[in-house]
Amino acid sequence: MSEDRWNTVLVLGGIRSGKSAFAESLVADAPTVRYVATAIGGEDDPEWLARIEEHQRRRPQSWSTEETAGDPARLTELLAEAKPDETLLVDDLGGWVASVLDPARQPNDDEADVTALAEAVRGCPARIVLVSPEVGLALVPMTPVGRAFTDALGTTNQALADACDRVVLVVAGQPVWLKEKTAEPVVTAAPRPAPQATATPAPPPPPTFVTPPADPSFVEAPTEALVLPTEKPDAFSGTTMYLPLVNSGLTKIEPGMDLPLPSSDAGPEARERLGMIDLPGAGLGMLGEAIEFAAATQDTTSPRPWSSVRVVVISGKHAGGAAAGADPDDAERRVAETELGTGLLGRLAGQAGADIAVLRVGDSGAMEDGPVADAGAVEAALRQGWQLADEAADAGRDALLLAGIGVGVEAAATAVLAATTGAEAAATLPRVLLPGGRFDDHSWMIRCAAIRDALHRIRQEPRGATDILREIGGLDLAVATGLLLGAAARRVPVLLDGPLGISAGLVARDLAGQTRHWCLLPEAGTLALVKQGADVLGLTPVLELGLDLGEGANALAALPLLRTALGLAAALPVHPALLSEHGDAGLSDDDSDDTDDDEGAGFGDNDDSGIDDEATVVTGLTGFGNPAGASADPDVEADDRTVSFRTVDNGTEGGAAGRS
Repeated sequence: MSEDRWNTVLVLGGIRSGKSAFAESLVADAPTVRYVATAIGGEDDPEWLARIEEHQRRRPQSWSTEETAGDPARLTELLAEAKPDETLLVDDLGGWVASVLDPARQPNDDEADVTALAEAVRGCPARIVLVSPEVGLALVPMTPVGRAFTDALGTTNQALADACDRVVLVVAGQPVWLKEKTAEPVVTAAPRPAPQATATPAPPPPPTFVTPPADPSFVEAPTEALVLPTEKPDAFSGTTMYLPLVNSGLTKIEPGMDLPLPSSDAGPEARERLGMIDLPGAGLGMLGEAIEFAAATQDTTSPRPWSSVRVVVISGKHAGGAAAGADPDDAERRVAETELGTGLLGRLAGQAGADIAVLRVGDSGAMEDGPVADAGAVEAALRQGWQLADEAADAGRDALLLAGIGVGVEAAATAVLAATTGAEAAATLPRVLLPGGRFDDHSWMIRCAAIRDALHRIRQEPRGATDILREIGGLDLAVATGLLLGAAARRVPVLLDGPLGISAGLVARDLAGQTRHWCLLPEAGTLALVKQGADVLGLTPVLELGLDLGEGANALAALPLLRTALGLAAALPVHPALLSEHGDAGLSDDDSDDTDDDEGAGFGDNDDSGIDDEATVVTGLTGFGNPAGASADPDVEADDRTVSFRTVDNGTEGGAAGRS
């Protein structure tokens, strides 16, 4: 389930080419997979049995297995019986062709069997990955049986390549996509109502950047906030993977993106080091999850505390039943407070020393009536999210925290969870909370009905990432998805907290599975939607305090504790009793990875705390309708992007800093 706009993929490859492993990677993120094994015979062949056992060992325990050996019609039946929320992996078609050619079935119309299989693939609503040997590149077999098998398999591969959305050839473990573009699906059902005008919104204004004032009860001697321009690395000469800005045309957001992964060694080594540091107690407990995550994303066994965090607040509105019981005026009030650096998010961000970027996106349509946005708007929103991550990385931010304030976001996120994982919407949709702690169950039922109708409407539609965003997700989820992709490309960790972030993570993994490894869930919260989505993404909550402060606020409240744990883990030495013991070859604390010169930053060092006492509003940054490098003044060169800073505490004007 990692490719956009496909229901079926044909994976071709020679013997030992890695085709099966690649096919398994395509469905690795699916909650359940039905593995269809077609191999026949081989009971007396130890080598053949060893190959089968190797395949069996690779399959997760959550996968189920169906065997069609000796009955080629069974595969066609399985495809006809498959449900829209199922994923099937057929490995491989060589065994199926051998069953078709079985002398015991002759005489038989073999071509009719191939045609029936191809039609079953076309009509199957489930996700299907088919594996098949590519034998057309070898010599013509010397025996009649060999030639018959080669001809039949070649005919089968051609028929299924025509029926599948995507075709890939695996050579030496490297995939080469042969068929990537698919035609738009033909809808034969009755025409659905036209989407509302809000389904194709105009580009929103650029984001507003705010540095909230620090709470004086937390900082005794605050320093003035400074934003220093950083030089953008060369996309082709950097030491680590770096994907250029999307609107430069060098990066295209599409399925199968090859984004970097955190270090696979630094995290476990940091976890092991925690058991050796000089602590009087048993250790840091659940906070070790955050330390291991930070170590992997920083590629060091002694990770530094995040000193410069940016909170990205995305505000969007969903029409129709998704907005039942919501108060648009109250949501607007909270967004306006956040833009001023006040309110709950502003206060928590000030205490944590984080700045805030607020982006208002266009409205999304009613999911029960039709697509909530058009393809062009979704693509632009993905690019905008990626650009937000780029701007944060260019400004020197070492972590992002994703938050959302909007109308109907919970229903849209629940619909995405149900569409991508098969979860029951009624079990995960959050209740509608009114001021005063009262619940509006009638509005909850309206939201639930809207999700039900939307899922029924798209039951035969493609379930690719952009399809999900266009049909039910909306523009706010698209921006959040682009942010996660851009952050992974720039190796910036993201703290998730709430329905928007979790649902964006589910969509982003279908574009690039590496994104989930750059995400951390600081607090589990109370929502079943977040817990179930995090479980699918493989995210373990660091804390389980039962906070329900709203999306973004839970993580901000936990951020100082996470920083404290990271600082302790980096600053404390190895316990003296573990140094220079007999047989340890002189183990010393100096063997651990060195941190920066100011190791233990964040413990009384005001320069590293990032906590400021003034709110700075940053204007002039790019956003929707204002491509990177573009200026409102036609006399200004495109590369001379200017960022102005305005201090809102005392009304004094700051200077302008150029950024290239």
